[in-house]
Amino acid sequence: MRELAANQRCQVWIYDTTTGQNQLLFETRDMLLEAPNWSLAGDTLILNGEGKLWRMPVGNPGLEAIALTGLPRMNNDHVLDPDGEHIFVSTYDDWQLYRAPLAGGAAVKVSGVEGPAGMLHFLHGVSPDGQQLAFVGVAAEMSGGKMKFLSAEICTIGSDGRGFRQITSRGAPADGPEYSPDGQWLHFNTEAFSGHAQIARMRADGSEAEHLVESETVDWFPHISPDGSRVVYLAYPTGTRGHPADLWVELRLVNGERWAESKTVARLFGGQGTINVNSWSPNSERFAFVAYPIDDNS
Repeated sequence: MRELAANQRCQVWIYDTTTGQNQLLFETRDMLLEAPNWSLAGDTLILNGEGKLWRMPVGNPGLEAIALTGLPRMNNDHVLDPDGEHIFVSTYDDWQLYRAPLAGGAAVKVSGVEGPAGMLHFLHGVSPDGQQLAFVGVAAEMSGGKMKFLSAEICTIGSDGRGFRQITSRGAPADGPEYSPDGQWLHFNTEAFSGHAQIARMRADGSEAEHLVESETVDWFPHISPDGSRVVYLAYPTGTRGHPADLWVELRLVNGERWAESKTVARLFGGQGTINVNSWSPNSERFAFVAYPIDDNS
Protein backbone atom coordinates (compact mmCIF):
# COMPACT_ATOMS: atom_id res chain seq x y z
CA MET A 1 0.00 0.00 0.00
CA ARG A 2 1.39 3.38 -1.01
CA GLU A 3 2.51 5.99 1.50
CA LEU A 4 3.73 9.54 1.18
CA ALA A 5 7.48 10.06 1.07
CA ALA A 6 9.03 12.13 3.86
CA ASN A 7 9.12 15.24 1.68
CA GLN A 8 5.82 14.67 -0.12
CA ARG A 9 2.38 16.26 0.21
CA CYS A 10 -1.07 15.07 -0.82
CA GLN A 11 -3.29 17.72 -2.39
CA VAL A 12 -6.96 17.42 -3.33
CA TRP A 13 -7.94 19.81 -6.14
CA ILE A 14 -11.15 20.77 -7.95
CA TYR A 15 -11.29 21.95 -11.55
CA ASP A 16 -14.19 24.24 -12.50
CA THR A 17 -15.26 24.06 -16.15
CA THR A 18 -17.06 27.41 -15.92
CA THR A 19 -14.07 29.45 -14.73
CA GLY A 20 -11.34 27.21 -16.14
CA GLN A 21 -9.57 27.41 -12.78
CA ASN A 22 -8.12 24.79 -10.41
CA GLN A 23 -8.83 25.25 -6.71
CA LEU A 24 -6.77 23.63 -3.95
CA LEU A 25 -9.34 22.12 -1.58
CA PHE A 26 -7.24 20.18 0.94
CA GLU A 27 -3.59 19.41 1.69
CA THR A 28 -1.93 16.99 4.10
CA ARG A 29 1.41 15.37 4.87
CA ASP A 30 -0.22 12.74 7.09
CA MET A 31 -1.97 10.44 4.62
CA LEU A 32 -1.84 9.48 0.96
CA LEU A 33 -5.38 9.93 -0.35
CA GLU A 34 -6.47 8.67 -3.75
CA ALA A 35 -9.22 8.55 -6.35
CA PRO A 36 -12.02 10.96 -5.34
CA ASN A 37 -15.65 10.17 -6.08
CA TRP A 38 -18.19 12.98 -5.85
CA SER A 39 -21.34 12.21 -3.87
CA LEU A 40 -24.68 12.38 -5.64
CA ALA A 41 -25.74 15.11 -3.21
CA GLY A 42 -22.89 17.23 -4.57
CA ASP A 43 -21.51 18.22 -1.17
CA THR A 44 -18.92 15.52 -0.37
CA LEU A 45 -15.92 13.75 -1.85
CA ILE A 46 -15.23 10.08 -1.10
CA LEU A 47 -11.57 9.02 -1.19
CA ASN A 48 -9.50 6.04 -0.09
CA GLY A 49 -6.43 6.16 2.13
CA GLU A 50 -4.66 3.63 4.35
CA GLY A 51 -7.01 0.92 3.07
CA LYS A 52 -10.13 2.75 4.26
CA LEU A 53 -12.77 5.04 2.80
CA TRP A 54 -12.95 8.69 3.90
CA ARG A 55 -15.52 11.42 3.34
CA MET A 56 -14.47 15.03 2.78
CA PRO A 57 -17.11 17.80 2.81
CA VAL A 58 -16.47 20.14 -0.11
CA GLY A 59 -17.66 23.22 1.76
CA ASN A 60 -15.67 22.52 4.92
CA PRO A 61 -12.74 20.28 3.96
CA GLY A 62 -11.66 17.71 6.51
CA LEU A 63 -11.52 13.93 6.79
CA GLU A 64 -13.95 11.52 8.42
CA ALA A 65 -13.46 7.76 8.21
CA ILE A 66 -16.45 5.72 7.04
CA ALA A 67 -16.86 2.91 9.57
CA LEU A 68 -17.27 -0.31 7.59
CA THR A 69 -17.18 -3.93 8.69
CA GLY A 70 -16.54 -7.15 6.80
CA LEU A 71 -14.29 -5.43 4.29
CA PRO A 72 -10.60 -6.09 3.55
CA ARG A 73 -8.28 -3.18 2.86
CA MET A 74 -9.54 -1.16 -0.10
CA ASN A 75 -7.56 0.04 -3.11
CA ASN A 76 -8.29 3.08 -5.28
CA ASP A 77 -10.94 1.48 -7.50
CA HIS A 78 -14.33 2.44 -6.06
CA VAL A 79 -17.50 3.74 -7.72
CA LEU A 80 -20.75 5.01 -6.22
CA ASP A 81 -23.96 3.04 -6.56
CA PRO A 82 -26.50 5.17 -8.45
CA ASP A 83 -28.79 4.92 -5.42
CA GLY A 84 -26.50 7.46 -3.73
CA GLU A 85 -26.41 5.44 -0.52
CA HIS A 86 -23.89 2.70 -1.35
CA ILE A 87 -20.51 2.32 -2.99
CA PHE A 88 -18.89 -0.57 -4.85
CA VAL A 89 -15.22 -1.09 -4.00
CA SER A 90 -12.23 -3.24 -4.92
CA THR A 91 -9.94 -4.68 -2.27
CA TYR A 92 -6.27 -5.51 -1.81
CA ASP A 93 -6.23 -8.62 0.32
CA ASP A 94 -8.61 -10.83 -1.66
CA TRP A 95 -8.89 -8.81 -4.91
CA GLN A 96 -12.68 -9.00 -4.91
CA LEU A 97 -15.62 -6.57 -5.26
CA TYR A 98 -17.88 -5.46 -2.41
CA ARG A 99 -20.90 -3.21 -1.92
CA ALA A 100 -20.85 -1.03 1.17
CA PRO A 101 -23.17 1.58 2.75
CA LEU A 102 -21.81 5.13 2.60
CA ALA A 103 -23.29 5.83 6.03
CA GLY A 104 -21.19 3.00 7.47
CA GLY A 105 -22.04 -0.57 8.36
CA ALA A 106 -21.55 -4.03 6.94
CA ALA A 107 -20.13 -4.55 3.45
CA VAL A 108 -21.35 -7.40 1.24
CA LYS A 109 -19.10 -9.34 -1.12
CA VAL A 110 -20.35 -9.26 -4.72
CA SER A 111 -17.78 -11.10 -6.84
CA GLY A 112 -16.56 -14.67 -6.60
CA VAL A 113 -19.91 -16.27 -7.39
CA GLU A 114 -19.00 -16.67 -11.06
CA GLY A 115 -15.86 -16.19 -13.13
CA PRO A 116 -12.39 -17.78 -13.29
CA ALA A 117 -10.83 -18.91 -10.04
CA GLY A 118 -8.00 -16.68 -8.90
CA MET A 119 -9.05 -13.69 -10.99
CA LEU A 120 -8.12 -10.26 -9.58
CA HIS A 121 -10.96 -7.71 -9.78
CA PHE A 122 -10.42 -3.98 -10.35
CA LEU A 123 -13.72 -2.06 -10.47
CA HIS A 124 -14.21 1.00 -12.68
CA GLY A 125 -17.79 1.19 -13.91
CA VAL A 126 -21.33 0.87 -12.58
CA SER A 127 -24.21 0.98 -15.06
CA PRO A 128 -26.69 3.87 -14.69
CA ASP A 129 -29.35 1.52 -13.30
CA GLY A 130 -26.88 -0.02 -10.83
CA GLN A 131 -27.45 -3.52 -12.21
CA GLN A 132 -24.09 -4.11 -13.94
CA LEU A 133 -20.46 -3.68 -12.88
CA ALA A 134 -17.59 -3.26 -15.34
CA PHE A 135 -14.16 -4.24 -14.08
CA VAL A 136 -10.71 -5.31 -15.18
CA GLY A 137 -10.20 -9.03 -14.68
CA VAL A 138 -6.52 -9.77 -14.20
CA ALA A 139 -4.77 -13.13 -14.31
CA ALA A 140 -1.61 -13.07 -12.20
CA GLU A 141 1.02 -15.27 -10.63
CA MET A 142 3.65 -14.87 -7.94
CA SER A 143 7.19 -14.64 -9.30
CA GLY A 144 10.22 -13.91 -7.14
CA GLY A 145 8.03 -12.83 -4.27
CA LYS A 146 6.20 -10.30 -6.46
CA MET A 147 2.89 -10.46 -8.26
CA LYS A 148 3.25 -10.66 -12.04
CA PHE A 149 0.25 -9.70 -14.17
CA LEU A 150 -0.29 -12.08 -17.10
CA SER A 151 -3.35 -10.54 -18.76
CA ALA A 152 -5.90 -7.77 -18.22
CA GLU A 153 -9.30 -8.00 -19.89
CA ILE A 154 -12.50 -6.04 -19.40
CA CYS A 155 -15.32 -8.00 -17.82
CA THR A 156 -18.83 -7.36 -16.58
CA ILE A 157 -20.93 -8.92 -13.85
CA GLY A 158 -24.33 -8.27 -12.33
CA SER A 159 -24.37 -6.31 -9.10
CA ASP A 160 -25.71 -9.51 -7.53
CA GLY A 161 -22.56 -11.38 -8.61
CA ARG A 162 -24.27 -13.30 -11.40
CA GLY A 163 -23.84 -13.22 -15.17
CA PHE A 164 -20.04 -12.96 -15.46
CA ARG A 165 -18.83 -12.06 -18.98
CA GLN A 166 -15.37 -11.35 -20.36
CA ILE A 167 -16.08 -8.85 -23.11
CA THR A 168 -12.58 -8.22 -24.48
CA SER A 169 -10.18 -10.85 -25.74
CA ARG A 170 -7.71 -8.78 -27.70
CA GLY A 171 -4.67 -9.95 -25.73
CA ALA A 172 -3.56 -6.33 -25.31
CA PRO A 173 -3.90 -4.82 -21.81
CA ALA A 174 -7.15 -2.90 -21.25
CA ASP A 175 -8.27 -0.87 -18.24
CA GLY A 176 -10.64 1.72 -16.83
CA PRO A 177 -14.02 0.65 -18.26
CA GLU A 178 -16.72 3.19 -17.49
CA TYR A 179 -20.35 3.30 -18.63
CA SER A 180 -21.70 6.22 -20.62
CA PRO A 181 -24.66 8.00 -18.97
CA ASP A 182 -27.09 6.14 -21.24
CA GLY A 183 -25.50 2.77 -20.42
CA GLN A 184 -24.89 1.96 -24.09
CA TRP A 185 -21.10 2.38 -24.20
CA LEU A 186 -18.03 1.56 -22.16
CA HIS A 187 -15.17 4.05 -22.43
CA PHE A 188 -11.79 2.56 -21.55
CA ASN A 189 -8.07 2.61 -22.35
CA THR A 190 -6.35 -0.12 -24.34
CA GLU A 191 -3.04 -0.94 -25.97
CA ALA A 192 -4.79 -2.77 -28.81
CA PHE A 193 -4.59 0.09 -31.32
CA SER A 194 -1.17 1.68 -30.89
CA GLY A 195 0.87 -0.55 -28.62
CA HIS A 196 0.49 1.94 -25.77
CA ALA A 197 -2.55 2.97 -23.76
CA GLN A 198 -5.07 5.00 -25.77
CA ILE A 199 -8.66 6.07 -25.16
CA ALA A 200 -11.36 3.97 -26.84
CA ARG A 201 -14.97 2.99 -26.45
CA MET A 202 -17.09 -0.03 -27.29
CA ARG A 203 -20.66 -1.14 -26.89
CA ALA A 204 -21.50 -2.51 -23.46
CA ASP A 205 -21.44 -6.02 -24.95
CA GLY A 206 -17.88 -5.55 -26.25
CA SER A 207 -18.77 -4.91 -29.90
CA GLU A 208 -17.99 -1.92 -32.15
CA ALA A 209 -14.69 -0.91 -30.52
CA GLU A 210 -13.57 2.58 -31.60
CA HIS A 211 -10.21 4.33 -31.18
CA LEU A 212 -11.11 7.82 -29.92
CA VAL A 213 -7.79 9.55 -29.25
CA GLU A 214 -4.61 8.96 -31.23
CA SER A 215 -1.63 10.51 -29.48
CA GLU A 216 2.00 9.96 -28.51
CA THR A 217 1.10 10.27 -24.83
CA VAL A 218 0.02 7.26 -22.80
CA ASP A 219 -3.64 7.92 -22.00
CA TRP A 220 -5.64 6.40 -19.14
CA PHE A 221 -8.95 6.51 -17.31
CA PRO A 222 -11.57 8.36 -19.39
CA HIS A 223 -14.26 9.79 -17.10
CA ILE A 224 -17.55 11.01 -18.54
CA SER A 225 -19.54 13.84 -16.97
CA PRO A 226 -23.04 12.87 -15.78
CA ASP A 227 -24.68 14.85 -18.60
CA GLY A 228 -22.38 13.27 -21.20
CA SER A 229 -21.08 16.63 -22.41
CA ARG A 230 -17.45 16.27 -21.32
CA VAL A 231 -14.73 13.69 -20.69
CA VAL A 232 -11.53 14.09 -18.68
CA TYR A 233 -8.62 11.66 -18.94
CA LEU A 234 -5.07 11.26 -17.66
CA ALA A 235 -2.12 11.62 -20.06
CA TYR A 236 1.27 10.14 -19.14
CA PRO A 237 4.55 10.97 -20.90
CA THR A 238 5.43 9.05 -24.04
CA GLY A 239 6.95 5.67 -23.24
CA THR A 240 5.33 5.23 -19.81
CA ARG A 241 4.49 1.64 -18.96
CA GLY A 242 1.36 1.00 -16.93
CA HIS A 243 -0.02 3.82 -14.80
CA PRO A 244 2.71 4.49 -12.19
CA ALA A 245 2.83 7.05 -9.42
CA ASP A 246 5.05 10.12 -9.10
CA LEU A 247 5.40 11.39 -12.65
CA TRP A 248 4.53 14.68 -14.30
CA VAL A 249 1.16 14.06 -15.95
CA GLU A 250 -1.62 16.06 -17.57
CA LEU A 251 -5.38 16.07 -17.20
CA ARG A 252 -7.04 16.62 -20.57
CA LEU A 253 -10.61 17.77 -21.09
CA VAL A 254 -12.74 16.86 -24.10
CA ASN A 255 -15.88 18.85 -24.92
CA GLY A 256 -18.61 17.01 -26.77
CA GLU A 257 -17.19 14.48 -29.21
CA ARG A 258 -14.27 16.72 -30.19
CA TRP A 259 -11.59 14.24 -29.14
CA ALA A 260 -8.92 15.71 -31.41
CA GLU A 261 -9.32 19.05 -29.62
CA SER A 262 -8.63 17.87 -26.07
CA LYS A 263 -7.33 20.64 -23.82
CA THR A 264 -4.80 20.31 -20.99
CA VAL A 265 -6.48 21.75 -17.88
CA ALA A 266 -3.92 20.69 -15.27
CA ARG A 267 -0.27 19.62 -15.20
CA LEU A 268 0.70 17.99 -11.93
CA PHE A 269 3.00 15.56 -10.18
CA GLY A 270 0.93 12.43 -9.74
CA GLY A 271 -0.45 9.60 -11.86
CA GLN A 272 -1.53 6.57 -9.87
CA GLY A 273 -4.26 7.75 -7.50
CA THR A 274 -4.83 11.08 -9.24
CA ILE A 275 -8.07 10.27 -11.05
CA ASN A 276 -8.49 6.48 -11.19
CA VAL A 277 -12.27 6.73 -10.86
CA ASN A 278 -15.02 9.10 -11.97
CA SER A 279 -14.91 12.28 -9.88
CA TRP A 280 -17.35 14.56 -11.71
CA SER A 281 -19.78 16.63 -9.68
CA PRO A 282 -23.47 15.78 -10.22
CA ASN A 283 -24.02 19.01 -12.20
CA SER A 284 -21.13 18.15 -14.58
CA GLU A 285 -19.42 21.50 -13.87
CA ARG A 286 -16.50 20.34 -11.69
CA PHE A 287 -14.27 17.35 -11.14
CA ALA A 288 -11.83 16.49 -8.36
CA PHE A 289 -8.30 15.08 -8.59
CA VAL A 290 -5.26 14.45 -6.40
CA ALA A 291 -1.65 15.62 -6.77
CA TYR A 292 1.42 14.45 -4.84
CA PRO A 293 4.07 17.22 -5.02
CA ILE A 294 7.53 16.57 -3.62
CA ASP A 295 9.33 19.43 -1.89
CA ASP A 296 12.45 20.69 -3.59
CA ASN A 297 15.11 20.81 -0.91
CA SER A 298 17.97 21.56 -3.27
